[in-house]
Amino acid sequence: MILASLVVCLSSLAADTLQVSSPSGRLEVKVWIDDGPRYAAWFDRKPLVAPSVIDMQLANGVMLSSKRNTIRSHRVTQVSQSILSPVPEKRRRIKDEYRLLDVRFKEPFALQFRVYDDGFAYRLVTSFKDSIVVVKEEARIRFPGKPHVYIPLVAKRIHTDVFHTSFEELYTFARMDTLGKGRIGYSPVLVVPESGSPKIGITESDLEDYPGMFLGGTEGDGLEGVHAPYPLEETLTEGEFPQWIVTKRAPYIARTKGTRTYPWRVFIVAPEDRDLPGNDLVFRLASPSRLTDTEWIRPGNLTDEWITDINLFNVPFRAGLNTASYLYYLDFAKRFGFERIMMDAGWSAVTDLFKPNPAVSMDTILERSRKNGVGLSMWTLVQTLEKQMDSALDRFQRWGVDLIMTDFFDRDDQKAVNLHHRIAEACAKRGIMVMFHGSFPGKGFERTHPNAVAREGAMGSEYNIWGDKVTPQHDLILPYTRMLAGGFDYEPGLLNNATQKGTRPVAGVVTSAGTRCHQLAMFVVYDSPMQIFSGNPSEGMREPEFMELVGSLPTVWDETVVIDGKVGEYLVTARRSGDDWYVAGLGDWKPRDIDLRFDFLGAGQRLATVCRDGINADRYAADYILSKGQPVNAKETMRIHMAPGGGFLIRLEANR
Repeated sequence: MILASLVVCLSSLAADTLQVSSPSGRLEVKVWIDDGPRYAAWFDRKPLVAPSVIDMQLANGVMLSSKRNTIRSHRVTQVSQSILSPVPEKRRRIKDEYRLLDVRFKEPFALQFRVYDDGFAYRLVTSFKDSIVVVKEEARIRFPGKPHVYIPLVAKRIHTDVFHTSFEELYTFARMDTLGKGRIGYSPVLVVPESGSPKIGITESDLEDYPGMFLGGTEGDGLEGVHAPYPLEETLTEGEFPQWIVTKRAPYIARTKGTRTYPWRVFIVAPEDRDLPGNDLVFRLASPSRLTDTEWIRPGNLTDEWITDINLFNVPFRAGLNTASYLYYLDFAKRFGFERIMMDAGWSAVTDLFKPNPAVSMDTILERSRKNGVGLSMWTLVQTLEKQMDSALDRFQRWGVDLIMTDFFDRDDQKAVNLHHRIAEACAKRGIMVMFHGSFPGKGFERTHPNAVAREGAMGSEYNIWGDKVTPQHDLILPYTRMLAGGFDYEPGLLNNATQKGTRPVAGVVTSAGTRCHQLAMFVVYDSPMQIFSGNPSEGMREPEFMELVGSLPTVWDETVVIDGKVGEYLVTARRSGDDWYVAGLGDWKPRDIDLRFDFLGAGQRLATVCRDGINADRYAADYILSKGQPVNAKETMRIHMAPGGGFLIRLEANR
């Protein structure tokens, strides 16, 4: 509900300069015309974004920067409202307060700037009568001085162009002017100015019927937007997981309606590092939910067998892709409070969802699922799901499946983006939630389609299968970068843990870098309404008290408070679910002590369940201490030691 909407008089520095500030006045954006639209931003009166370029070129030769395209009108509107999220990743009620600068041009173009206290964004608007072809959108962003940037640079694959990526790269930290022309990364990226503050997260929101924007180097003091051209011809690869590979692209990026808005170009402003993980600006900018009924959407926790390859032990059957193993997973889930199990790749033929694995009896599994009160979630290859969409989703609905995963998009051109929307809509019609893997970060998609409850788009636990890329430092870059564009499915919970010098066993025993409590803390520190426990249930059976804690953790939150943190080093987050609070911390390879204050609790006493690194966790990373029943109130401080690659989790229960 909009509480206030008023027109504010503009004060101009010059006849052609417009300006708009955030509600607090700390953040200011100025817009003017100089061979096309230009803008710059200041924070606390200091330059934040240097003069930067906005442009759009259409196939008929019309350009936003045309010399005859002058400003026709402009106005500033102040908005104060709140958003109630049906699937709250960070908080249930979200304040949405900003000033909007709306600039109309002589040609059928407009520019809109929203300026918040914690960032700003702009988007293009067109109002052509007929459909249009967008040849190029120009976004050249410049910064003062010699900034650095955290950016996930895309590694070009053999036999494909650079726009084929699973969006699972390590973040590179580099001085911006060392990024060569042609090197691109997907967003979000994090810009670190020479002074170190404020940091600027750059991404986009409200991506629909348009390609996603990569960001590339300019060999100078800025970044430039790069979009995948529209796919004209594709070929289906062979192999275990066939994919559509673009073999010919158009000389344009989109064919679209002439009257529409375009994605927001988002700048998140963080005076302190801890301002980043809790930021929800991308969600605020996205289009509102298209579902009138969201009561059926039930986020929660589940298990998955992909990472451990169903390497069960201490069981009276041969473990693998078979009925007995899935029944074991269902019994494990019932015992420890997991609401669903994922039946991952291999439950059916990858290329035919109606050709079940002969070793898997769906009737038997469905019967145990109903008996245990544990749901089933089904993995699909997106190319197969697209081909069998209606019939497959109808069958899942008959089975009572309320969550599917679909995998291996590996693109964000206009066609791939539209497919995400089609799948979410088709699932919603049948009361099915969906998680996207091998997919770009959400960028507000989850606000528009609340049944899209999880998204990959990050290098997570599965990379422990193949090597040692995933480190505690990487784990502590993600919440300050990737998480700015929405939650991500990391799939924590590995129960084999290694020190920095530790070995990584092979032969199906997947080991994570860092301590057991490091893995545990991710369930609270990382945003994801569908949290997947990826550890081995046979190992979990030997530690019932620990697994009961994991299985009891909420996945959506009424409130989030980021207590402290530094990008790449550590993070401490507190979250409230109902009357209970959960506090979790992650650390890099440096041991550290955290003096944790509980002043966020308010009045009353809580009982704390504490899981922290054990005294020998620096030598044996799976060592932990789990204690219950310690009384805590808002005036107390608790010292927590994090071992190298460590973590902790505290549950604070209200007296009932």
